[in-house]
Amino acid sequence: MHSPRPVTLGERELVAMLAFASALQALAIDAMLPALGVMAHDLGIDSENKRQLVIAVFFFGIGAGALLPGALADRFGRKTVLLGSLAIYIVTSIACALARDFTMLLVLRVIQALGSAGLMVLPAAIIRDRFEGDRMARLQSLMGMIFMIVPMIAPTLGQGVLVTLGWRWIFGMMGAIGMAMGLWIWMRLPETLHPQYRQSIAVGRIAGNMATVVTTRESIGYIFGSAVVMSATWGFINSSQQLIAEHFGMGRLFPFVFGAMASCMALASFVNSRIVERFGARRVSHTGVLVYIVVSLLQVWLSHRGGQSFWEFMPLMALNMGLAGFIGANFQSIALQPFARTAGAAASVQAFIRTATAAVLGAMIGQAYDGTARPLSNALLFGGVATLLLVLFSERGRLFRRLYPRNAERVRV
Repeated sequence: MHSPRPVTLGERELVAMLAFASALQALAIDAMLPALGVMAHDLGIDSENKRQLVIAVFFFGIGAGALLPGALADRFGRKTVLLGSLAIYIVTSIACALARDFTMLLVLRVIQALGSAGLMVLPAAIIRDRFEGDRMARLQSLMGMIFMIVPMIAPTLGQGVLVTLGWRWIFGMMGAIGMAMGLWIWMRLPETLHPQYRQSIAVGRIAGNMATVVTTRESIGYIFGSAVVMSATWGFINSSQQLIAEHFGMGRLFPFVFGAMASCMALASFVNSRIVERFGARRVSHTGVLVYIVVSLLQVWLSHRGGQSFWEFMPLMALNMGLAGFIGANFQSIALQPFARTAGAAASVQAFIRTATAAVLGAMIGQAYDGTARPLSNALLFGGVATLLLVLFSERGRLFRRLYPRNAERVRV
């Protein structure tokens, strides 16, 4: 499907559009958080940790679904596949609002995540179509900053809808926002896939393109490194309502606390967008990993010391989330850099590895919740150390190198 007339899309509008498209999946996660207890009670679920499955199965779904949309977009174009993903998101949001038992809700959440995985995969491929190098990293950071507006406000939106209309209307809100987003993309987004880069839909060609991604050493360490850092963040999201609202006693202040912590990732993305072209994606992200390890060590000490207070936990967790903001966008840009001709397939494989790994580890972290912050703090430290080792593998033992020119030019407009 194409827009009704040719359009010229500016850089700022493109970044905003792609960021908000990606953020629809964050909305599908974070808007649920205040409603998990009520939702589980209404659908007959008593287990404290089982309520997390509404979030966890969505993480699994977007991980598994990430493999397909990039390959399809390399053949049929970015815009068509992106609009198809949006359509599935809208329809399944309405279906979730009508679910009458917990199992059906979980099945629909999986279908929603599988079908809408293109919302996560394709924005990165579209940016790679048009930019490269540190400039690509800068734009990914700007996308991250705009993207984080949604996790900052989604819990508050969710709680507002929950209190006034009930939890089912949270899904209705998701569907309505998805429709508005689809209209914007249909009318304004041009096709960015270069005609000469269109790939065959043959299974052998797709498999070959995907195999290249996982066998490229300079990329694979960054893919798994970002997955490990993401898993700690997702583990926190899975258990955040129990940890912050219940263990630390924040109650109805939970959405505001969560939003304030998420704002640290938005701030980090903004700062990264201002400095990455000057210092380079590798230098900035490698520094971020080292500081992440130090902060995580402090988290472990405080949580195992006993009697950790909210005011000891919150600033350090917010700092961890901010550092993850410096790591994620830069790692994604570094990992995509070698794949100009197969950016769709590369984005799909990389998103699959990141999200599938993070979904499994994040669910394990969430289910390990024991009424304290100890399991989470251990996971943060493990994630930081593992990420450093993975980066060292990709960089052949050297950190802080700059491997492409400063201010790399736009690939094409």
